[in-house]
Amino acid sequence: MKVALSYSGGLDTTVAISWLREKYDAEVITVTVDVGQEDDFEEIRDRALKAGASKHILIDSKKRFAEEFISRCIKANGLYEDAYPLSTALARPLIAEEVVKIALREGVDAIAHGCTGKGNDQIRFDVTFQTLAPDLKIIAPVREWNMSRDQELEYALRKKLPIKIKESKYSIDENLWGRSIEAGELEDPWVEPPEDAFKYVVPVDKAPDKPEELVIGFRSGVPVTLNGEEMDLLTLIQKLNILGGRHGFGIIDHIEDRVVGLKSREVYEAPAALLLIMAHKDLEKMVLSRRLLDFKGIIERRWAELVYAGLWFDPLMDALNSFIDKTQEVVNGEVRIKLYKGSARIIGRRAEKPLYEPELITYTSKSAFDQRAGEGFTKLWGLETKLWHMRRRSENQ
Repeated sequence: MKVALSYSGGLDTTVAISWLREKYDAEVITVTVDVGQEDDFEEIRDRALKAGASKHILIDSKKRFAEEFISRCIKANGLYEDAYPLSTALARPLIAEEVVKIALREGVDAIAHGCTGKGNDQIRFDVTFQTLAPDLKIIAPVREWNMSRDQELEYALRKKLPIKIKESKYSIDENLWGRSIEAGELEDPWVEPPEDAFKYVVPVDKAPDKPEELVIGFRSGVPVTLNGEEMDLLTLIQKLNILGGRHGFGIIDHIEDRVVGLKSREVYEAPAALLLIMAHKDLEKMVLSRRLLDFKGIIERRWAELVYAGLWFDPLMDALNSFIDKTQEVVNGEVRIKLYKGSARIIGRRAEKPLYEPELITYTSKSAFDQRAGEGFTKLWGLETKLWHMRRRSENQ
């Protein structure tokens, strides 16, 4: 049997190489997709081959991830349960799609991943694999063997697999859009995440004593400039991860509802994602009408749920994206943000075609708003409420 394995280089997938060879007598081709995780890919390649892979393939998908996936997340203000910017969830369909391409090219019999049976990633990989390569068998060693993380470590040590024990303290998934950090002491929801869990975000007491302002420019809902300098989305995100993290901003720590029905404590590090979604939402308020904003909020919630649940290729996703794209035609402008000691505060915004009209909203004598119109408006606006209470009073007399 020949198997294509989605390989991150971590404990789960390194154990999976050995297990696939042992259980299925399989030839294992490992596929690593670079979505901005900033790993040592030469080391990952060596680790895969030392663990028993017959071939290793690296695919650079950073730019595609930014332009085809993250851009849509920004336009959709993608926050699952109003907190998580979908960093891991968003990358999974891209990774799975690239692995499928290799699997089909190499003529394998099966396709594999290192996900557990209690998490969300198994769904994201399985659904994408079976959608894009329905004829290939899906193998999930960690899930099939029902291994705990401690058992995986014990197995890796017994088999003398090339893992780093210190790095295995946490289960970390990293990409351009954020880092998810699990396991270890983080499984206790009362314990504060230790400093060594984070890569970009410094402790607040070590952040600069001087605030820093930045200006993010948008075109059709997508970030295109930082402090007046035009740059591609990939570069802009990389810069914001460093800027936000330097000021102690970008940590999410919340209780999350997994697709499988479990609640879990999730810790994420995503300075750029939080900054860009915050700025984008604020700019939308300048240019979209109240009814449109309200309805888009319903769409955004459903969009985030689809991404989280691994349904990137679902037809509903295409329909939602079409609606969102239409709303973004007028989302052009800039947003000012001040970073300081763990906070990011919007301090200004301007748009090309704002619905904000200074001549109407001003309280000075230059106002173009006829206040006398307000009397008739309030009478009609409250008429139904007034009638309701009038009838109740008459019933009680």
